[in-house]
Amino acid sequence: MTLAPQIDSFILFLATERGLSDAYQLSVRRTLETLAAWAERHSQTSWRELGVDELTSFLADQKARGLEASSLRIVVVHLKVFFRFLAGRNLIEADPAEPLLSPRTGTHLPEPLHVAHLTTLLESIDPARPLGRRDLALLELFYASGLRLAELCGARLENLDLEEGFIRVTGKGNKTRIIPVGGRALAALQDYLDNERPRLVRSRSSSEIFLSVRGGPLSPDRVRQIVKQRAALAGLEQNMYPHLLRHSFATHLLENGADLRVIQELLGHADISTTQIYTHV
Repeated sequence: MTLAPQIDSFILFLATERGLSDAYQLSVRRTLETLAAWAERHSQTSWRELGVDELTSFLADQKARGLEASSLRIVVVHLKVFFRFLAGRNLIEADPAEPLLSPRTGTHLPEPLHVAHLTTLLESIDPARPLGRRDLALLELFYASGLRLAELCGARLENLDLEEGFIRVTGKGNKTRIIPVGGRALAALQDYLDNERPRLVRSRSSSEIFLSVRGGPLSPDRVRQIVKQRAALAGLEQNMYPHLLRHSFATHLLENGADLRVIQELLGHADISTTQIYTHV
């Protein structure tokens, strides 16, 4: 999928189905063409290659070029309606713009979860309840490893080493990386694999770590639902979505003295400038 045709299709949609003005169409086109040029400079030639990290990095680049918070808010709106359009037509797997927040004080980054809130979230899950072991292992692994949503959904048993404490994932650009997994996540995974996953397996099940009640792999949309539902049950008021766990993973590492280059490797960022957005802490 190249970039330009989808921009043209979206502008046509705004004109014919939404009846929006020529001025608004021109404003949206400018935003999307600027994003496309930025993406091509970073060797990304498909909208599928742009995730939350890339969009956040793009917004940071626009801010560095002097774009004011009021203008950035407009850009965020353009990104949200465009990527919702692509996702609605199954041109991309998931909407990467959904977690973006409109900047208020010049920042577009969401606040990471406070450690106490994260503890509340994890400790609210009862492993003895149906799917409790699966959901606890899923959230523990998310936070312990900083995986992307697609990477977590695609994580496979043969790439998980519980004894050595690491998981191998293939991320964007078909790049493979090995990520250490902490003790709490390893314990939750072991409990899930021993005591719940076998009951989810069906004849058509593959080797994905996390399975649905029907035995298939969890979809990105289902994982989003799980994260939101578990946060609601824990009484958390903060808007919860999977990328917030990845963002919190990186932020907490940085706050505790981890080197930015190490965080870059763990997150799978090709460019250190993408990782540098976390220096806002």
